[in-house]
Amino acid sequence: MSKETTSANLPWVEKYRPNKLEELIAHTDIINTINKFMKEDRLPHLLFYGPPGTGKTSTILACAKQLYSPKEFTSMVLELNASDDRGIGIVRGPILSFSSTRTIFRSGFKLVILDEADAMTNDAQNALRRVIEKYTENVRFCMICNYLSKIIPALQSRCTRFRFGPLDQEQMIPRLRHVINEERVEVTEDGMTALITLATGDMRKSLNMLQSTSMAYDVVNEENVYMCTGHPLTTDIEQMLNWMLNTDFMSAYNNILNLKTLKGLALQDILTEVHTYVHKVEFPANVRVHLLEKMADVEYRLASGTNEKIQLGSLVAAFQIARDLIMQQA
Repeated sequence: MSKETTSANLPWVEKYRPNKLEELIAHTDIINTINKFMKEDRLPHLLFYGPPGTGKTSTILACAKQLYSPKEFTSMVLELNASDDRGIGIVRGPILSFSSTRTIFRSGFKLVILDEADAMTNDAQNALRRVIEKYTENVRFCMICNYLSKIIPALQSRCTRFRFGPLDQEQMIPRLRHVINEERVEVTEDGMTALITLATGDMRKSLNMLQSTSMAYDVVNEENVYMCTGHPLTTDIEQMLNWMLNTDFMSAYNNILNLKTLKGLALQDILTEVHTYVHKVEFPANVRVHLLEKMADVEYRLASGTNEKIQLGSLVAAFQIARDLIMQQA
């Protein structure tokens, strides 16, 4: 199979994954620091943490591709993911044997990448402490995780930590435009805004949404993006709020239930969207507090696996009481 055919079948997140550090679109301070470490040949053990889709794995893979030639890559880099077994046996076996051996014809250190390191057991993390200390001459470790608190303090103190925060809109748009131009996708301005809004700083999520929407529809616009991801449209949320605040209980309840069934919306998603509107709309302080408290209760009960119809009734009731409170204060 030719290289072109292989790359054509790849998901866009892999097809457009950066190969060099300068291709990365965000966290310039982190990238400059790592670049300096590499140029001076003083790379420490690294710990990358932050939400998904913010470039942690891409950064370390770009470093590895910069440090080693394609021929050396397999012998110099050991990459383990959460899908691999990474209990104490793996730390004492493959990781230990990879770390303790030097490669002939190649000076310098090897690289061990432990992706999703927060999924490692505490026993495995404790076993890793000694390996990291003992074989620093031979090997550098890079641990990647979403939650720093799940990495034991002993490992944290042995690494240089970098936090990868969610990406800004300004950082995501140029990269999205590059992919859109390369793939010749027709995207409207509101479609672009929808991709950025729903991704919430996750570049991987925005590319996946772009790819799935472009495959399902001819044009990537706001409505198609929301339809493809199953998110409630902003116009639908405004309509729901209008019903809850301006009509009687039964009308509001039935209208929302019908819309929810028609569009296949989850109450959890509706609740998240309504929450942002509660902060935007000019409610009196006590009314806003009442609504937020009731919505928190509904979300907690939904997470416990309760009936959606009953919880929808509870949500509508909270807004009806809020409306009465506003009327009393007027």
